[in-house]
Amino acid sequence: MIQLSWEVDGWIMLAGALCSVAAALLGNFLVLRRMSLLGDAISHAVLPGLAAAFLISGQRQGWMIFVGAALVGVLTVFLTEAAREFGKVDEGAAIGVVFTFLFALGLVMIVQVADRVDLDPGCVLYGAIETTLIDQVRVGSWSIPRAVINLSIVTLLNFLFVVLLYRPLKVSTFDSQLAQSQGIPVRLLHYALACLVAITSVAAFESVGNILVVAMFVVPPVTAWLCTDRLGWMIGLSVVFAVLSAVLGHLSAIGLPALFGLASTSTSGMMAVAAGGLLCIAGLFAVRKGLISQAFHHWRSSQHILGEDLLGLLYRNHSQGASQIPERDLLSTLLVPNWRSQLALRRLERKGWIERLANQVALSDSGLAMAQNVVRAHRLWEHYLSAEAGLPENLLHGGAERLEHYTDRELRDRLNAETNAPTIDPHGKNIPPEA
Repeated sequence: MIQLSWEVDGWIMLAGALCSVAAALLGNFLVLRRMSLLGDAISHAVLPGLAAAFLISGQRQGWMIFVGAALVGVLTVFLTEAAREFGKVDEGAAIGVVFTFLFALGLVMIVQVADRVDLDPGCVLYGAIETTLIDQVRVGSWSIPRAVINLSIVTLLNFLFVVLLYRPLKVSTFDSQLAQSQGIPVRLLHYALACLVAITSVAAFESVGNILVVAMFVVPPVTAWLCTDRLGWMIGLSVVFAVLSAVLGHLSAIGLPALFGLASTSTSGMMAVAAGGLLCIAGLFAVRKGLISQAFHHWRSSQHILGEDLLGLLYRNHSQGASQIPERDLLSTLLVPNWRSQLALRRLERKGWIERLANQVALSDSGLAMAQNVVRAHRLWEHYLSAEAGLPENLLHGGAERLEHYTDRELRDRLNAETNAPTIDPHGKNIPPEA
């Protein structure tokens, strides 16, 4: 049983949640603008701004730290845009060159100043969320960790940025040209987003570190994107996943190591692992975009198509005078395993479209109407592809076979009107009327 206390675990989880939410709020627009790598670049490239602020102020906290980070964040975007526009360099390559140069410069500067100011390079890179409650500030009767206060301010700032500028951000994210035509300052929003990414990265250094904050910028928003196509819902879900990542990460850091005989592990690292676990779950089970749900929808679609193919076969035999057909002969004409065909037959039987008796299969009255419309759609498409698209005769059947399964009554009527209500298809077969 995991024993938790607010004085220790509560503050740690709150700091992790605030950091994750602050990053996720901005990360939604980074992901949708395909700027995820830019978020990575800024979070690394702010290191020289931090080192310069340390050299000037000699302190790890203060407004100069955030100013230095914001300036370098803007510089990163400016240099990237300059390399792309004037140097004709691919955007990904430009980002890679700029952020690796600034990151390396920042590491060199940090190593140089680390002995003169109280700065731990490992803390900057990997975070030390477990130590956030050491540095506390008195607020009334409360003792609150300084990191929680800083992260609360940054989270509120990012929240106000997203809420107050929601519409301009939304329009410029999905259609920058439309945004410009409406007078939205697209470039200014771009630089403002970069500034806030830089500020959020600095605020997160003490909790999840420079490297792991990248996961919080990207993973919760991507997880939310897998679950919805609406921006408002995506932002809300990303916040939920960010909080879950922080809480589950801390609980896992406490409970999992003991299962493997280990003393402890990094909470900030487990936050990123938890975020990745939520992403994997969404990637598998999300209703529309999950792999399992997509496989299920593909299976249902393929079985639906197989069922309509069976109806078409039964109708063609029925129109030639064979009202019943042996089940074995019917299944032998299909290029699928027999177990799939059996499942399709059972589905048609449950719907009342076929009747099975003594190994014979026949269409019911309702099944005959369904099958007639399937064949009608097929032959109308053959006529349309021949007359309007000019396809040769040997390609007509394959094209119509793919299209007939997605043709409803409205589309059949439109095809009939476009082809002047034909009664004979290009192969000389009758086109049945609408049932």
